[in-house]
Amino acid sequence: MRECTRANMAFPSFPLSTLIALMLLVASVQSNFLYDDEDPFQPVTSDETVAVGGTVTLTCRVAESDNSSLQWSNTAQQTLYFGEKRALRDNRIQLHKSTPTELSITISDVQLSDDGEYTCSIFTMPVRTARATVTVLGVPGKPVISGFEDAVPEGGSVTLTCSSTGSKPPAQLHWYRGAEKLEGRPDVVESNPNEPTYTVTSVLTLLVTRDDNNAMIACAVDHPSISNGDKRTEQPLSILFTPSVTIKPESDLPREGEKFHLQCVGYGNPEPTSFTWQKKDGELPPQVKADGAFLRFEALNKSDNGVYLCQADNGIGPGEGSYTLLVQAIHPSSHEEAADNAADPTAMSVSLGVDHAVVGGVVAVIVFIILCLLIVLGRYLIRHKGTYLTHEAKGSDDAPDADTAIINAEGGHSGAEDKKEYYI
Repeated sequence: MRECTRANMAFPSFPLSTLIALMLLVASVQSNFLYDDEDPFQPVTSDETVAVGGTVTLTCRVAESDNSSLQWSNTAQQTLYFGEKRALRDNRIQLHKSTPTELSITISDVQLSDDGEYTCSIFTMPVRTARATVTVLGVPGKPVISGFEDAVPEGGSVTLTCSSTGSKPPAQLHWYRGAEKLEGRPDVVESNPNEPTYTVTSVLTLLVTRDDNNAMIACAVDHPSISNGDKRTEQPLSILFTPSVTIKPESDLPREGEKFHLQCVGYGNPEPTSFTWQKKDGELPPQVKADGAFLRFEALNKSDNGVYLCQADNGIGPGEGSYTLLVQAIHPSSHEEAADNAADPTAMSVSLGVDHAVVGGVVAVIVFIILCLLIVLGRYLIRHKGTYLTHEAKGSDDAPDADTAIINAEGGHSGAEDKKEYYI
């Protein structure tokens, strides 16, 4: 009895759970020295990576089984499953598969606190273990762009700051103008208090021109937890610049006597509100009226030819454009007739009717003249034919017989040369 008492005094008592943990630790150390990778009873696991809110599957396998049970423990060495029996009341952890050679469990809605090493054990003699590291990725939040408040004058600079928080490991930030990638300053990484995540900040400075007006500057977050591309935020720019001016004519072929106008179009930020018209090397014609962005001509004249200038102002500065006017001359009567017809469609139809009547009358007169000429020509031909017959028989009408007629024929044979025949 004294020896037992002395033994108890020499070896103080320990809780049973502590003794089991010590035995597992010793067995694990022994197994690391006594068994190599070809041990058929050595558990095999794999490391896993999962984003916050996702689901991870932990699988433990052995090549052979001696009917010993497999067990999964969490980072705090709390038993999750012992074979197919649940040991920890956490509804996020579910049994996926349990056989003599495999034990698989799933953890859903993963949180940052689930990050760490998980242990698979098989209770052989000695106990064998294997570890699987679960890396939980902190998902970065949507980036926030700050630093742009008001419009910036052309030629100035814009400084934008982009930040994203909640990433683990730290995210990377990228700048874009449309599809063009821009280079910002190196990212600044800061640890978030009370959680293993980071806040990343990037700064971009741009020298802007009028081409940057309404341009979209984007800040994008690149992180392995984002499977469908990147998260990005866009910031439109507003650049103040003087207007560029063009003058648009009402018609590309202005004609003399017609109404006509020129329009002054200014593109600037803000839009121009003040317009001033001038004629180069002279004053505006008296019949020309400046009406804001329009220059109106009541009736074009050759004297209106020249170079016209429009100056548009938007408060940032003026811009100027020019247009060379060349009036096309037309016949005055044609112009008056065209103007009258344009003013009165009924008069135009009446005028067309009168023109047709005049043309018809002229044609009738010409036909009548031709008929008269044909009649006169016919009578002329008939008259000349009768003269020829009379000359042929002249001097023979009073002769008693044919011989006497021949003898008495005026001119006889000597006059034969005077006979003439007329053919038409």
